[in-house]
Amino acid sequence: MEFINAELLKVFIPTTIAFVCGIAFAPLLTHELYKRRVWKKVTGKLALDGALAVEFNKLHQDREGHTPRMGGLLILMSLVLTVLTLEVIEYIAGSTSTFDNISLLSRSQTLIPLATFAVGAAVGFLNDLYDVSHTGGGIRLRVRLVIITLLSLTIGTWFYTKLGIDAIGIPYYGELVVGALIVPFFVLFTLCIYASGIIDGIDGLSGGVFSTIYSAYAILAFYQGQFDIAALSATIAGAILAFLWFNIPPARFWMTEVGTMPLTLTLAVIALMTDTLGSGYGVLLFPVIGILLVVTVLSSVLQILSKRYRGKKLLRVAPLHHHLEAIGWPSYKVTMRYWVIGIIAAIVGLIIGVTG
Repeated sequence: MEFINAELLKVFIPTTIAFVCGIAFAPLLTHELYKRRVWKKVTGKLALDGALAVEFNKLHQDREGHTPRMGGLLILMSLVLTVLTLEVIEYIAGSTSTFDNISLLSRSQTLIPLATFAVGAAVGFLNDLYDVSHTGGGIRLRVRLVIITLLSLTIGTWFYTKLGIDAIGIPYYGELVVGALIVPFFVLFTLCIYASGIIDGIDGLSGGVFSTIYSAYAILAFYQGQFDIAALSATIAGAILAFLWFNIPPARFWMTEVGTMPLTLTLAVIALMTDTLGSGYGVLLFPVIGILLVVTVLSSVLQILSKRYRGKKLLRVAPLHHHLEAIGWPSYKVTMRYWVIGIIAAIVGLIIGVTG
């Protein structure tokens, strides 16, 4: 029982600290974002094919000129402050107390996801900074994709050569050995998850979806006995909930790339680490737990293909959540129903992960 309590504390203490830090830091961040007018100077958006996104601009263009971007900095700062706080607590408390081994810095489990989060946050910050200080657009998409490809290629190679990961867990079947193909698979997997960052389009939507997914992976990692990964995932979820507190309609700020890039890239790493490394199925559970992210990407891809090969749009506006707005759903209804679906999908995914 003491063991279980110690591991639960390892998860819940940093999660609570991250949430509290986020709530405390938000007023300062809000002040700075509004003071520095951190929003698009030229409003409006282009579709992925380069055409003017008419339907999207009808829905959201008016708010782009006065709602700050870079709200994802709240998640970043909450995580950083939590990591530092836990290091101080562990140092002061010593190795004989309840707070022994409470640190989030674990060479075997959390250093790679934390490094991934840091790289994603840095690139996302530069993208957002360029976006608000110039005429919009941020860092070119192709440049971001190259950076993500190189990062995921490095991580995938490390997992394959250093940790011996060469298989993917399949629920109710076992391991499918793919050998060195695990590296290009992880690159593609990471790029696909990164693409789902476009779910950050309605007040409260991305925060609710990402917090649910990270919470699910925290539970999955805890079940596998990977307590450091569980603690990190739960801490990120706590930081996202603090962001969500200020992002519910009407949003005080938007997450944008400084938030979505590190969250999506780190999620790909955690999914792989809760796969065969933890004797689980973290990768193939993602289409279930993260069904809303999958639908977001799929709806955009199908929209592009339909316009290119059929000459007409499949949806009024892609991705799906904006289509629902365009046909008359209030944004809060889209958000709430996405939250409900996300929670159900997480529960189903965890059931499969435990019984598979």
